[in-house]
Amino acid sequence: MAAAAAATSTKNGLLRTLRRSHLHCSRRQYFSKHSIPESPIGAPKEIGNHVARQLQQSKWSSRFSHSILRKGKDLEFSSNRSSSSWKFGLVGWYLGMIKSRPVTTKSLTSAFIYTAADLSSQTIVGGSTEGYDLVRTLRMAGYGMLIIGPSLHYWFNFVSRVFPKRDLLSTFTKMALGQTIYGPTVTVVFFSANAALQGESGSEIVGRLKRDLVPTLLSGVMYWPVCDFVTFRFIPVHLQPLVSNSFSYLWTVYLTYMASLGKVSITDQ
Repeated sequence: MAAAAAATSTKNGLLRTLRRSHLHCSRRQYFSKHSIPESPIGAPKEIGNHVARQLQQSKWSSRFSHSILRKGKDLEFSSNRSSSSWKFGLVGWYLGMIKSRPVTTKSLTSAFIYTAADLSSQTIVGGSTEGYDLVRTLRMAGYGMLIIGPSLHYWFNFVSRVFPKRDLLSTFTKMALGQTIYGPTVTVVFFSANAALQGESGSEIVGRLKRDLVPTLLSGVMYWPVCDFVTFRFIPVHLQPLVSNSFSYLWTVYLTYMASLGKVSITDQ
């Protein structure tokens, strides 16, 4: 009985040992089948170096592109700032000249506008084919510098002292004075001085005024009231001659055309 029991115990021990051995082998086979194969020894280092080089190149490329964009923006900003500074600098210089030398600045401005207007008038009537009359242009420039520029300065200062407000009543009063006093006066002076410089006699000048003065004043009534309203209503006094001269460009094109008409024959009067 004791021998049988010992044999049975030995048999059971062998069976347990075989089972453990089989289970261990099965586990090894499973993990070896599903495990990730190991890389060669130098592979991780090479991959790391390659990735590092790519990152370094991308950083340099990004820095270069950002540097180019920054320089482009700086150049654009510098260009815009210099352009705007030049424009504001020119305007500031002109305004400073108006305050320091008002009569001279306004006279030179009028001379420039009358010169440009006369050249435009000659171009319209065929100056490009017949040639420009530079003596006529000099007459217009002299009239603008010696008569229109100073007279506008003193006229606008005078009406602003008499009517300092810029309400509607004061504005329309200034407009009426301009159409009845200043406008006719400077137009008579313009036609008379231009005719005299061309060698016309007194009777010929009177005949020119009889022929051209009234049509010119009627044309002025259709053009100047709107210009005067904007000037007297919205523009400061020290800039009113400049604005008026700007409006007078188109008017001067017409005025120089009227002044260029032939003289009146005394026998036709």
